[in-house]
Amino acid sequence: MFKSLLFSLTSLLIFFPAKHISSQLFPLPNFPSLLYSGTQGEWTLLHASIGISAMHMQLLHNNKVIIFDRTDFGRSNLSLPGGRCRYDPTDTVLQNDCTAHSVLYDIGTNQYRPLTVQTDTWCSSGAVLPDGTLVQTGGFNDGDRVVRTFSPCIDDSCDWIEFPNYLSQRRWYATNQILPDGRVIVVGGRRQFSYEFYPRNPPAPFSSSNSQSFNLRFLLETRDYDENNLYPFVHLLPDGNLFIFANTRSILFDYKQNRLIREFPQIDGGDPRNYPSTGSSVLLPLDENSRGGVVEAEIMVCGGAPRASYGQAVVKLFARALSTCGRLVVGHADPSWLMEDMPLPRVMGDMLILPTGDVIIINGAESGTAGWELGRDPVTRPIIYRPSSQIGQRYSIMAASPRPRMYHSSAILLTDGRVMVGGSNPHVYYNFTDVMYPTDLSLESFSPPYLLAEYAAVRPIILAIKETLGYGESFKVSFRVSEYLSSSMVSVRIILPSFTTHSFAMNQRMVVMKMQGVYHEASDTYTVVGVGPSTAEIAPPGYYLLFVVHAGIPSSGMWVKIG
Repeated sequence: MFKSLLFSLTSLLIFFPAKHISSQLFPLPNFPSLLYSGTQGEWTLLHASIGISAMHMQLLHNNKVIIFDRTDFGRSNLSLPGGRCRYDPTDTVLQNDCTAHSVLYDIGTNQYRPLTVQTDTWCSSGAVLPDGTLVQTGGFNDGDRVVRTFSPCIDDSCDWIEFPNYLSQRRWYATNQILPDGRVIVVGGRRQFSYEFYPRNPPAPFSSSNSQSFNLRFLLETRDYDENNLYPFVHLLPDGNLFIFANTRSILFDYKQNRLIREFPQIDGGDPRNYPSTGSSVLLPLDENSRGGVVEAEIMVCGGAPRASYGQAVVKLFARALSTCGRLVVGHADPSWLMEDMPLPRVMGDMLILPTGDVIIINGAESGTAGWELGRDPVTRPIIYRPSSQIGQRYSIMAASPRPRMYHSSAILLTDGRVMVGGSNPHVYYNFTDVMYPTDLSLESFSPPYLLAEYAAVRPIILAIKETLGYGESFKVSFRVSEYLSSSMVSVRIILPSFTTHSFAMNQRMVVMKMQGVYHEASDTYTVVGVGPSTAEIAPPGYYLLFVVHAGIPSSGMWVKIG
């Protein structure tokens, strides 16, 4: 099969001879749609139970994943070692608890160890600092003003460190975004129409008090269910401003001056896309090879539930989820939403950028909303969306998982290009019997079609790379590939791994690096020369996964530090 695919690809190379070719002269063809034809990916069970339900997940630069749940439902199914316990007199369920509510999962060994979190992390948020430390903010009850940090270590000594009352406001269902200067902005939360920063900063010029919190009227105006605007979609744009989407409306916001720059048209249809009508959003890949040197930012919002679905679901009327996706180019003079229909409706779906630049939409339900017992008809088949394909050819339906992933599930991209999925607990407590969708403590991975063995011959293997990339500086990546097709089919991309919870991958971004050339070194070895991100607004400082993509097939990711 591979030989016939290779012949088909090679026949397209008449105008792409195998020598140094500038990618600026020859835009990369959209090969993934050809290579993935007739394949649906594969699912693998990693663990039947890790003892906790994966409500929140973050990949760290030591190839470990930090996973955690809430603490206020009672005991988990994983004991803390060495007689450790958490004593919390304000816990609403269990004050003395000797079970874990967080684990650290090792990708390489497929093992995990329990971690100790003291305060309630229910529906909290997070981001990774430039030094690789996870900063995790807010939660419920005694955790709503807490900041927690986790710094990766080479042994098993690292654990959560907590800073009570660090936040100026309660931050429950807030959103975090890493900024160009390495700070984190924390936006919104339940009945919180404001934002603040980590680390704390001196009062801004526009503040009339010493408060660390700054009002954001847009969140007040767009509140919906129960006077809330929960987990707004926040994306850092190449101009340094923020795109903020809440329910149906979105704005371009200057957080430095607390100034609304412009408001975009409402998304078509008038249906909300944020919790509990939980859709998802992604900033599509930023391409530094764009003509004229202008990096275009485009936002995509998919799925959700029709207006009033939450109230209907409470009385057991489960409305069909939304099947629409909208794309908005934020830099256009007169921007408007381009709407498309997904093959399947979906609420509570996660959207992740794959190394190819495609977007996978995974998890969720066809009916109902987010919330306790309010979703129905699980969608177990992921969809892969190809932004650069023609309309009508962008979606592919993947293989089904045997496990429903409903409310409080999550998904992240792994170093090798797999997608790890965990969680699902649509109940107030862990409940495994006599319920429609039992609490799920398992971890599984989905391997997209590009990981099939039949593409091994065109899959690049990175041999050497500079571990730190400066802004605007040239760099080299040495790689090996058995069947090299053309330099025009080679690109280098970096991905900032996301903090994922409640169907939103916070901080996620891909940058397609500017290419200077690809050179044949010896035998099956090649060197690609690229240029580091042009600004910290395009790629905030921190640890990224770097992928070489050849003929639509990505390498495994290698960690590089930007800035």
